[in-house]
Amino acid sequence: MPVSLSRTGVASVCAAALMCSGLLVTGVLAAQPAAATAPAGYQNVRINEVTSSGDDTVELYNAGSAAVSISGWKVSDDSFSPQTFSPSAGTIPAGGFVTFNSPKGLGDSDKLVIYTSDGTAVDRVGWAADEAKPAMARCGGDGTGAWVTTTAATTFGASNTSGCPSSVPAANRVRINEVTSNGAETVELYNGGTRAVSIASWKYVDNDTSHSPVAISSSSPSATSIPAGGYVTFNSALGLGDNDSVFVLDGNGNTIDSVTWATDGAKPSDERCGNGTGWFRTATTATLGSANSCSGSGGGGGGQTGQLLGGGGSLTSGCTPEAPTGTGSASSGTLAWPGGPDVTIADNVCAFTTSTGPEGRDLSGLAFDPANPSVLWAAKNKNWLYKLVKSNGKWIPDPSWSATGKQIRFAGGSGEPDSEGLTVGGDGHVYVTSERDNTDNTVPKDTIMEFDPAATGSTLTPIRQWDMTSQFPQLDTGSKDDANLGFEGVGYVPDSWLTANGWVDPLTGARYNPANYPLHGSGLFFAGLEWDGTLHVYGLNSDGTFTTFGTVATGEDSVMDVAFDAGTQRVIATCDNTCGETHTLMKINPSGAIIPDVTYTNPAVMPTDNLEGFAIAPASTCVDGFREAVWSDDGIYGFGSGSSSYGHALYSGTFPC
Repeated sequence: MPVSLSRTGVASVCAAALMCSGLLVTGVLAAQPAAATAPAGYQNVRINEVTSSGDDTVELYNAGSAAVSISGWKVSDDSFSPQTFSPSAGTIPAGGFVTFNSPKGLGDSDKLVIYTSDGTAVDRVGWAADEAKPAMARCGGDGTGAWVTTTAATTFGASNTSGCPSSVPAANRVRINEVTSNGAETVELYNGGTRAVSIASWKYVDNDTSHSPVAISSSSPSATSIPAGGYVTFNSALGLGDNDSVFVLDGNGNTIDSVTWATDGAKPSDERCGNGTGWFRTATTATLGSANSCSGSGGGGGGQTGQLLGGGGSLTSGCTPEAPTGTGSASSGTLAWPGGPDVTIADNVCAFTTSTGPEGRDLSGLAFDPANPSVLWAAKNKNWLYKLVKSNGKWIPDPSWSATGKQIRFAGGSGEPDSEGLTVGGDGHVYVTSERDNTDNTVPKDTIMEFDPAATGSTLTPIRQWDMTSQFPQLDTGSKDDANLGFEGVGYVPDSWLTANGWVDPLTGARYNPANYPLHGSGLFFAGLEWDGTLHVYGLNSDGTFTTFGTVATGEDSVMDVAFDAGTQRVIATCDNTCGETHTLMKINPSGAIIPDVTYTNPAVMPTDNLEGFAIAPASTCVDGFREAVWSDDGIYGFGSGSSSYGHALYSGTFPC
């Protein structure tokens, strides 16, 4: 039974329990340049939730990758001077929260400014009458999302995700998308919403307190509205320098969005990655008036800028990286990466060369072993399987299993599976998808193969194999390109999650009962079809037959990897640069259907390549609120020739627990 959802609906990060009311506002970043004595990481601390109803509570969130001391910090509103406050803790851990009650009462129409102990402005938010009652919260990502007035219980001390509405007002989809302090001193706004927004009364100001806000419409070039999915650029009449900021204000003087940067941070420009949603980073080329290139060092801007660490090394003989293809845009409303900003190159250069893939490319599907999180399984398109373990911070083939990987075959020992995706089943076996036989690559062969990782020998043959090719006649055209758009990923989803969340079995119209399918094991398999971005749900029976439970729409144009994450209790469908490098988390709604819940982009510092594999470590590995996330690049292109990432396939970052 297909489940449909519009592309705009994928943006929902929150439950439908809350509603939006009024136009709300915020400054995302610091109002003043950093002083030398400001604590390390202060710019990553954001006001995340506030209420002017009753106890006047304020929540701070640390979006950075290291703890930040807030000892001696102060707060002010629009009437009282900065005063100290008593937080629930003196240090905010990475990805953590601290709350406090404002030392002065907060009114119906008010603002808050947070300062470090030396007077450096960290963040500010303002609101009009009653907009902080019962609370205002960032929705669309803690620390970076748009401010939304809630009409239900607050979520102080925890992520706002569970308390946010399914959408935000149109005006709050407008974000500062790029800014340059190099010559032209230009600001770009992007409208990530689905309808035009009037900006006729909007203004902007920098961090010089002696400056008065200037109307956007009076600046050159003049603009009074911004179309859905469109851009507006204007030159700052105030001048933008080193260690500066830009705040965009609505007609009531409330802050819609802001960005701050240090010396040379906006030269040639600072831009969001992804477009309109991600964190700011310094770019090598300005792209004003169009989608951001996201090419650069990853340093710079006032947002949660990260670093791409490690890499390097010379390409080995025959190792030939491949430039990415199929670049597209992320869905409207896609949210910034919720994990840490830093990413590490996590393999040796040209590490995955084989007899059928001497160029070293084509590492695709990834899956952590839930029974042993120190093991990461990886599939190479040209019929190889790797068991990877950590060594000196890098993922390398486990020498006790095979230092060079093991070649896999179809049932009977024939062919060369175009192995794209893999998952670990409830029985501990590794299940691998194939789109075609590489020895006859114009003919689709969409199969799921079961391998016993304990089997000996350098070549593995399936214990069982299930062939679904006949279900996809659109791929059988005699074209190798069409044949290559089949099963790109697969994820094992336990029955326990399906039953606990009331999934409705499309075959019966009633709640799913695993006992109706006695040969299928303890879960179902969700295979991702690259052709159209759908997930195809199967019960794989021990007698070699299978049960088809229909399809699930991800809201994305394509799917490159599929996983079930027990930590978030979500099925994750990953798309590479075809969809703007995104991960859509799927949930079961109250009606028993599997639908998209929230979509995230990759960390801003990562290259925009064919990143086809994605895996999140089990929650048992969590440290300080985070766990590892790993990506694979099937072209090992990185940022291109001469970059530290050129010739590498694996990237390691962090994801919240």
